[in-house]
Amino acid sequence: MMNEQEIRPSGSNSRQTNSKRGHLFIISAPSGGGKTTLSKAVLNRFKDIIYSISYTTRSPRNSEQDGVDYYFIPKKDFEERIKSGLWAEWAKVHGNYYGTSAELLEKGLASGRDMLLDIDVQGTIQILGKYPDSITIFIMPPSLETLGKRLEMRRTESRTTIKRRLLTAEKEMTQKDLYRYIIVNDQLSASIEELVAIIEKYRYPNKHEK
Repeated sequence: MMNEQEIRPSGSNSRQTNSKRGHLFIISAPSGGGKTTLSKAVLNRFKDIIYSISYTTRSPRNSEQDGVDYYFIPKKDFEERIKSGLWAEWAKVHGNYYGTSAELLEKGLASGRDMLLDIDVQGTIQILGKYPDSITIFIMPPSLETLGKRLEMRRTESRTTIKRRLLTAEKEMTQKDLYRYIIVNDQLSASIEELVAIIEKYRYPNKHEK
């Protein structure tokens, strides 16, 4: 299911004033909701979209690679960048910091390139304060029970951590109406096509006007 919310961020006129700027697509989902898989599918479909790699202070999981999945940096370095105002958005989640480089984000958009951000609700709210034209998409799990099973299947976290993530997920899902679009990720292939359709609508508006 894909819905465009009635309420959109205010002040969304920056693209009209500078048509050469790129679109900023933001994907959010509770941990285990599938946003990483969906983001990768989008990047495979649209080779010219820039993926804004987030920075984090947590340790890599499984086969995650520095500079590919995240930039893994020490907590001290992250906090220094907070003081220097170098993050477009940042948040502390389950004891670890996550953030987006303000410089890299602005350079990409100013060059006219479309960009994709994979961030949480807190980060989205911060980004909308700076980039109100952002196309925001929230990925919903079919249910909290399904989400719990997905987290257990990853076998990367303890039961206590999973329980904490589910509580966070429940809170995030109550904020889904902050987003322009909602996709319920029940069947992955269908969710990918819904997400691709949203992105095509903004990248190729003439195609969808016919």
